[in-house]
Amino acid sequence: MRSYVKIYGPPVYDAIKVLEKLAIEVPTVCIMDPLIQQLYADNVGGGSLESGPTTSAAKAMEYFVPLKRDIGPERCGKIISKSGERLDEYDFFFEWLKTSSVDELNNLIKIIDKALAPLGCKYTITSKK
Repeated sequence: MRSYVKIYGPPVYDAIKVLEKLAIEVPTVCIMDPLIQQLYADNVGGGSLESGPTTSAAKAMEYFVPLKRDIGPERCGKIISKSGERLDEYDFFFEWLKTSSVDELNNLIKIIDKALAPLGCKYTITSKK
């Protein structure tokens, strides 16, 4: 299941960075956003993110270390979605690594509400199987 987020900003960029940072703390999800899509432009939507001379985990580590220094290689290897799924009209998605309960979805919404409140932007979230 994926929970797609559409941000109504500004600041859209800052909101994406906040969502990336909070995703590090939610071990049951991996993510995709337009900034990461650019980083993996050669691979997203076609082929494995593990292909090529630089592995997905190494690229993720390079990308996420500035957000939070204690993210480890194991989490970096799992945080970026390898599904190849596109964002389309959304700005971000959380892909659940296991079947999520209604309580887990509601908790994610509470976490997002709290994280985005200081920015003053609004968002919608849509979960799809």
